Amino acid sequence: MIWEGLSIHAWITIATVLTMFTVLLFTKLRSDIVFLGAIAILFLTGVLDANEAFSGFSNTSVIVIGVLFVVVAGLMHTGVLQWIVKHLLGQPKSYSGAVTRLMLPVAALSSFLSNTTVVALFVGIVKMWSKKLGISPSKLLIPLSYASGMGGVCTLIGTPPNLIISGLYADQTGTTMNIFATTIPGLFCLGVGVLSIIAMRRLLPDREAPEAAFEDASEYTAELLVPSDNPNIGKRIIDAGLKDIHGGHLIEIIHFDEVISPVPDDEPIMGGDRLVFAGEIDNILDLKKSHGFVNADHPVFTKSEESKHRQLRTAYVALNSDLIHKCISDTTFEKDNNMTLVAVARYGKRIEKSPHEVKLHAGDTLLLECPPKLNINTERLKSQLYFYDSEQVPNIGPQTLISTAIMIAMVALSALNVMPLLPCAFLAAFAMLIFRCCSPEQAMKAINWEVLMVFAGSVVLGLAIQKTGIAERLAYGILDVCGTNPIVVMTAICFVATFITEFISNTAAGAMFFPIMYHAAIQLGYEPYPFLIALMISVSSSFATPIGSPTHMLVYAPGGYRFSDYMRIGLPMNIIILAANIFIINVVYPLTPLN
Repeated sequence: MIWEGLSIHAWITIATVLTMFTVLLFTKLRSDIVFLGAIAILFLTGVLDANEAFSGFSNTSVIVIGVLFVVVAGLMHTGVLQWIVKHLLGQPKSYSGAVTRLMLPVAALSSFLSNTTVVALFVGIVKMWSKKLGISPSKLLIPLSYASGMGGVCTLIGTPPNLIISGLYADQTGTTMNIFATTIPGLFCLGVGVLSIIAMRRLLPDREAPEAAFEDASEYTAELLVPSDNPNIGKRIIDAGLKDIHGGHLIEIIHFDEVISPVPDDEPIMGGDRLVFAGEIDNILDLKKSHGFVNADHPVFTKSEESKHRQLRTAYVALNSDLIHKCISDTTFEKDNNMTLVAVARYGKRIEKSPHEVKLHAGDTLLLECPPKLNINTERLKSQLYFYDSEQVPNIGPQTLISTAIMIAMVALSALNVMPLLPCAFLAAFAMLIFRCCSPEQAMKAINWEVLMVFAGSVVLGLAIQKTGIAERLAYGILDVCGTNPIVVMTAICFVATFITEFISNTAAGAMFFPIMYHAAIQLGYEPYPFLIALMISVSSSFATPIGSPTHMLVYAPGGYRFSDYMRIGLPMNIIILAANIFIINVVYPLTPLN
């Protein structure tokens, strides 16, 4: 059946892709579930047969990505990445020097490792480094995120879209791209990006770090003592009117050496109890008059003096957290995680009201009172909050050198075409386990199955777009609009890809635009190779929104940023890098007509 030149299967594919985009943008459903649903629809409607629907899970590039998670785990657990971070940053005398000293090493690491891993390692270091240099962290954290993305395109293994596009190219042509195929164009775009950041530094906001509002917790927590003759002794907390006071909240009771937190409503008050309140200090101190309490010897909480039973930790609300638009008192979060919200900061300023009355926003910084052995890496907590101190620093030892040698050997064997990348990655992962650079449990935990599902789903969607003729029709449509000038066509497709990747996974964008770019090049009569190298850079050039890349999300709250901050500097960066990309591709890889 044909309708408007496309089959019914093509229209089902278009509807599926558009629905998937809408769900990803406007709901909090897990991306792997969304992609799995899209695959199911394409299979059940007959767009793809069983082999095609599940081909993404056997795709070489997807398997390589999964195996590389294990390799990175070995580097993480032996301290290689932490050692590099510690020794790369110095004491530059200017902002230009600081940006250069930051972006170049980050880009180099991101060329071989997960961008998200690299940025997560650098965030805390950069915040301390910026304080030492007297530079606002908001001036350095966006450049940190940008560097990881631009560095990732410098090798085929630096970012998943490169692996996906190169794998699809190999499937179509039987020719394997070299691991350094994108290195020269990527380095050129990186250099242009560094210079652009320095030139446009005024477009970066100059804000105080969010956790600066929490530097002295004694300013907004107060401890009061219950005298032995107090009339409230024997009453329950709720009956004494202490559960939620005006402008404050009871976060802890200390019965002799026993610490009770969170405080149940029916907890009895005893003589000698120490009551710890958080909120507006003036209102809390009014309890001395209204309830007959007296000052305790000293505040319990300061950032330099943590309780042996509980400790203060700072975290920010993740962009997909279920806590967004809710007050903490309307949830069971504190009870479920055995922690208490002490204070909330927004844009670097503490909110001067009871923290339990604050409706939380994405990126809000929270000060939490937690048990000392809290596991902050559970899936439940990681989906809600990102803790500033979440990265553990392992000891440096002989295995640090071993894991480094394994990584170098993997890259060298692949680059010199001694063996393909997939067996190289498998050997490297196996060596990491044999030499105990990471345990089997650590290796399994390092594999991000949600990410792999997205990658596999992206490959399948790209296949559906190609099989149903959508890619060919779009390619013809672009040629009708742009004419037959190959540079104009390359620029047009790269521009659209750059825009789309601001809102969806760059992996998905790469898989979906591959058949469009490939068919456009073929229709023009040119070798697709240069067109696809340009596409690799374009789908990883998302600078204008915080949702364009996971690394943007990682720096969003620590930098105290707002959504508009990314657009102000990101839109010019998109145009600059696009122009640099098209220019250098046509210099390094001149367009070659097909034989």
